[in-house]
Amino acid sequence: MDFNDSPQEAAFRAQAKAWLAGHAPAHELTPGEKIPDTEEAERSRAWMRELSRGSWSGLTFPKALGGQGLSGAEALIFAEEEACYNLPKGPFISIGTGMALPVIAKHGNDEQRERFIEATLNGDLTWCQLFSEPAAGSDLAGLRTKAVRADDGSEDWIVNGQKVWSSWAHLTDWGILVVRTDPKMPKHKGLTFFVVDMKTPGIETRPIRQISGASEFNETFFTDVRIPDSNRIGAVGEGWACCMTVLMGERLGSGSYKSEIGPLLAFAQETPDGKGGSMFDDGAVRQSLAEALADEQGERWFQARLRTMVSKGENPGALAGMVKLAYAARYQKTSGLGMELRGLDAIAPDPRDAATADLQYDYIYSTVMRIAGGADEVLRNQIAERLLGMPGEIRMDKDVPFDELR
Repeated sequence: MDFNDSPQEAAFRAQAKAWLAGHAPAHELTPGEKIPDTEEAERSRAWMRELSRGSWSGLTFPKALGGQGLSGAEALIFAEEEACYNLPKGPFISIGTGMALPVIAKHGNDEQRERFIEATLNGDLTWCQLFSEPAAGSDLAGLRTKAVRADDGSEDWIVNGQKVWSSWAHLTDWGILVVRTDPKMPKHKGLTFFVVDMKTPGIETRPIRQISGASEFNETFFTDVRIPDSNRIGAVGEGWACCMTVLMGERLGSGSYKSEIGPLLAFAQETPDGKGGSMFDDGAVRQSLAEALADEQGERWFQARLRTMVSKGENPGALAGMVKLAYAARYQKTSGLGMELRGLDAIAPDPRDAATADLQYDYIYSTVMRIAGGADEVLRNQIAERLLGMPGEIRMDKDVPFDELR
């Protein structure tokens, strides 16, 4: 594998770099500044619209669906150049383009593709994911939010239940929702997938105050929420297959396109050690930075490999879980290393030191990634069973009707 740009890729990178230089600075956030959720949502939407006007939105989506029809390698190049700017992207845009649109494109019908894909790529629609529940997170198939047919002959569905950890649900336009429609079936079956207008009567969102100070997560309650059957994605009872498409997109989207080790290297080289040298002269510091850099490079190239597979129409399957597993562990380890290098300054950063304030936020937030999008233990099980061929975990409830589970 050649990790250098081909002449065509180098030309594409130059084109992307030039466009970003002319448009991204006007949308950048001030380093270290945390803005209200509502402002981040609007500024993120504005950046999405800027991308659309410049024909840089939906890079790998087919042109027939409103995308640009580019390769995975080209999308990676653009992401790397875009990461040079501190842009208000917000996780809800990644949910829209990285989770909602792939499942609509693969499992939806032509009317749904026409209705949702281009509008999302244009920045007109934002999305949240309505999967986890208080008793169904790592074991998503244990979800209890249910949908039944309305009894008025309309074919509509009536949804009741509760979701949790719904990122940005209080600010987004639409949600991707999985519910139980047949409790007589085993838990992985009898699930059905919908898209739902978040302004539908009966939906209540309650933001959760987090240790980081942010509140992008929500509890979301459904009380007699009516969803038309035209909002169903895929067949009744095939919701689990839709969930797998969403989760693969979420896990492939894990990772950083901007080096997190580079700033730590610079910090160590610029910080005096009190002996006439710099922190970088310490052998233990150099070894820790070298290990972190190796981890980052390995993860980046593996992610590039999987994105190339997707651009060729191949399905990475459980390999996508390896990207997320590696990223979550490295993110936490790297931010922890940054905190150690800064010592006490990391605990009480100077308000003028935006880099340390950002690092402190990352360190606190990094714990989320060990759970979100599939907990480490779940992903290790999948990798062991589906990639390494190891014996599967004993599951006594696999073929038991859901309503008989205790």
